[in-house]
Parts: sequence; C-alpha cells; structure tokens
Amino acid sequence: MGHTLIEKIIMKNTGLDTVSPGQIVTVNVDRVMIHDIFIPFVAEKFKEMGFTRVWDPDKICLIYDHMVPTSAVEDVRHFQIGDAFAAEQRLTHVHRTDGICHQLMPEMGYARPGQVVFGTDSHTTTYGAVGCFSSGIGYTEMAAILGTGELWVRVPETIRIEIDGELPGNVSAKDVILTILGDLRADGATYKALEFGGSAVEKMSVASRLTMSNMSVECGAKCALVAPDEKTAAFSGVPMAEIAWLKPDPDAHYERVIHYSAAGLKPVCACPSQVDNIHPAAELVGTKLDEVFIGSCTNGRLEDLAAAAGQLEGKTVAPGLRLIVTPASRSIYIEAVKAGYIETLVKAGAIVTQPGCGLCCGRAGGILADGETVLATNNRNFLGRMGPSSVKIYLASPAVAAASAAAGEIVLPE
Repeated sequence: MGHTLIEKIIMKNTGLDTVSPGQIVTVNVDRVMIHDIFIPFVAEKFKEMGFTRVWDPDKICLIYDHMVPTSAVEDVRHFQIGDAFAAEQRLTHVHRTDGICHQLMPEMGYARPGQVVFGTDSHTTTYGAVGCFSSGIGYTEMAAILGTGELWVRVPETIRIEIDGELPGNVSAKDVILTILGDLRADGATYKALEFGGSAVEKMSVASRLTMSNMSVECGAKCALVAPDEKTAAFSGVPMAEIAWLKPDPDAHYERVIHYSAAGLKPVCACPSQVDNIHPAAELVGTKLDEVFIGSCTNGRLEDLAAAAGQLEGKTVAPGLRLIVTPASRSIYIEAVKAGYIETLVKAGAIVTQPGCGLCCGRAGGILADGETVLATNNRNFLGRMGPSSVKIYLASPAVAAASAAAGEIVLPE
C-alpha cells in the first residue's frame, strides 16, 4: 500500500521504511518559530527543564508580531524577556517589525518543502501549503524541542480534498476553505492531516494555498498539505528535482476523499460566532457594518490587497465606517505601494497600519465597542476576539470585505 503526503514526509525525516496512522514516532525538527506572546513562557519552561543551551540557534526563529507596536504596558515585558533569551542563546533569526510569523516563515524560506516545522501558534499549519509538515504546539513542547531538537508525534490519518474545475471570478481561496470548514465542522478533522489536490488547487497561487492551509486548523487539522509544484519550487527557492518525491502515492490510503466542483462554489461568510457557521454572502446582503478589517496571516498578502484595491478603485469608504488594512509583511507592504494598491486604499479612506497581527488578535488598534459589527478577512470570529463579547464578527474574502466597506453593509463583490 502507498503513502499519503504526510506519511512520506515523516518517513523521510525519520528514516523509517513505512509508517501508518496512529503510530508514534520521534521526528527531527528542522525549524521552530516562537512569537512574542509565548516567548516568556518558553524561556521559563526551558530553564525549568534544566536546559542551558538550545540545540541549534540557527534553527530557531523569534518573531515579534502580535504585540507590534505594544499597546499595553505589560507587553514590554515580553520584548525584554525575548531579547534577553535571544542574546543569551545567540539566536540568529529575530524579526522585530517585519510582519506576521506565518507569512515570514514561508516567505523567508524558514519553512521549506519536505521539512518538519513547529511553532507556538495554532496557525502554524499555514506552511503546509509549500509541502511542509508544520503544526502548532504549546510552550512546554517548544521548550523540549529547544533542548533536544526532537518531538514525538502520532502519525495522523489523512482526509484528501479534491477541488476540480475553474473557480468563478468572484470566488477566492478564502471562500473555498470557508466552504470546506462549513462542511467538515469545527471538529471534523481533529488531529488529522488535510491533503488538498485537484485541478483548481493546481491553478491556485502559493498565496491562495497558504490561505487554505492556514484556516485548516479551524476544523482541528494537525496539518494541511499541498504537494509542491513548480510554483512552490520558485516561491521556496528550491530545485523542483529535489522535491519531486513530495507527492502522495496513487494507492495511498485515506480516511476519506471529499470532492468539490469549483464552478459550484460561491462567496460565503463565517457568521458570529463560530468559524464553521457558514452562509452564502448573498443571504447576508444588507447586514450593516461599523468596521472592516483586511489583513492577517490568512488574507494580508499581495493578491489580497490587489483584490481589495480592485473593489475600491474610484470609490470611498461608507460614511461612519472604519476600514483598517494591515499587510502581512514588510515586503508585501512595499510591493503593494509599488503596485499602487496602497494609494488606492488610502484614497478610498482606509487606515493602513504597519505589518503585524493587529486586530486579528484583538490588539494594536481597531478594537470595537459594545454591539458593533465587523467584517474581517482573518481566521477566527470567536466571542470577545475583537472587543466585548457583544461584538459581531463576520469573516469573508478580501473582495467581499472591500466591496462591503464601500457600501457600509455586506454586499457581493463586483
């Protein structure tokens, strides 16, 4: 019997001839990511475990993104502890204001095809878009990796998701993954690997695939993988010949295979206050909005800003509505300026912030007041995430979000 993509990555990493779902294996970690929120707890646990030196300082990325810039006095403590730990352990990859961790890891080549990468954030599943086994872990597991370079994992079952055909012009990867989440539900892939394939996925940009893998954790997925192709090789800066092995076998065993026809997909929204509460955007037309947020590690990439600018070209933000736009990284911000997207958004009335997590994690500006409603392009709409629990959070694609910002209510994109 053949193997799925996640099984092949684990086999290559461990040197085992075969693995099967449920098997416990110890993997050699290629890279880890720690962000500013967790660094104090990781550093404390690392020392509590009796470690004095990390296993490889070049394989550790410390990224300040959730608290940039600091918005509370206690935030400064995280920076101080992080800086002290980085200096003590001589870490070589520290990013202070360069963008969101889940954008920087694949963008800067830290997470590469075929690698095993862990991060102290659930959306570490994002890097599976470049054929990397990546998953979020807690600070205790991270401290153990820092000291040993290893972690045990259980080989997950795999759900194969095939999406074939041409996506309609107003449907994006965000609509695709939201639709899938609505079908699988919040616990439908708990500790399972999602494996995306089909002609529609093959036609997607790497940025769109990152969106798909990013939100897969919202149905409990351990990881979410796309087999690398020439687009991946170019993005990650690796020869295709070196990663040609990264594909599932024709006779691989899947827990189940789910098929979608791309042509039948529509713009959708996740409605308050669960990510799997999915409804067609057409059913929500007319829902009044107080704020729109375009950004995050889900939809703050260049193609997302292009889609938003396309909807707002020659228009203005509706009176009384606040539009906040946050590029996912510094390089994306620069490219968006060069392309004219930022100018279009600013002329329309958008507030453009520095790269970072921003409103997605309820920090650094944009918090809503009691009873207000926001339409956002990030990955979670849980109660209390962007203000009081009375705030209603809808999730949608950048095109839907931008078009709605001009209308002052949820509308379909042109």
